[in-house]
Amino acid sequence: MSSALPTIAALEAPPIRLARVRWTGFKTIVIREYGRIIRIWGQTIVPPVVTATLYFVIFGSLIGQRVGAMGGFDYRRYLAPGLIMMAVITNSYANVVSSFFGAKFGKHVEEMLVSPLPSWVIVAGYAAGGMVRGLLVGVAVTVVSLVFTHLHVHHLAVILAAVLITSLTFALGGFLNAMFARNFDQVNWIPTFVLTPLTYFGGVFYSITLLPEWARRLSFVNPILYMVNAFRYGFLGVSDVDVGAAFALMVLAAAALFAVAVALMERGTGIRD
Repeated sequence: MSSALPTIAALEAPPIRLARVRWTGFKTIVIREYGRIIRIWGQTIVPPVVTATLYFVIFGSLIGQRVGAMGGFDYRRYLAPGLIMMAVITNSYANVVSSFFGAKFGKHVEEMLVSPLPSWVIVAGYAAGGMVRGLLVGVAVTVVSLVFTHLHVHHLAVILAAVLITSLTFALGGFLNAMFARNFDQVNWIPTFVLTPLTYFGGVFYSITLLPEWARRLSFVNPILYMVNAFRYGFLGVSDVDVGAAFALMVLAAAALFAVAVALMERGTGIRD
């Protein structure tokens, strides 16, 4: 009789593998973000493509004929990497700031906070979701660029590293913006008054060698200048900044933003207030 009774060991629940739980949580966040991006593709993918097309028609074709060569290359060819990177930056940022603020506004971020997921997994999941949109838009704008000009790949590894790290950096920046934002107006403050000016003055449309000395020195304070030039170097082999220093800056920025985002999540800043 006693041999038929279940033992204590048999009644114990199977051990929970934290790595699997964390991976499942991370994957769920990314898949949900991807589904959201594709579901509203008319708002997430199409507008950047239309904007890039207008830039090529107006700046590349019409104004570019008067500008002539830039950095030793046809202006449209010089412009293309900048437009691709600009699309990646703005969309990586916009996806996370809107998605995470929506989670705060809808109160379903609380479901993640009571789950067994650590803060760093939640931050990584949203950042990866932002990267998905940034890279999807980047690919779409690259296709548009190929309609207007020829893109020769000079260093593929540099291109991939630059776009991935830049996308991650601005996805994390969007996460921080969403944490501190208390209403929809504050969601748009940073993109409108900080991100857009930095992007336009970040060497997207021109080489800083054309600027006067004081403006050139001021440009070196702009982190987007380093990201755009590192990406452009991957295509054209030319850059206004040291590419090694650009990558060092990007890696440090991404690591710092990730650490800050995780620390603020642990404190519940903007969530438990």
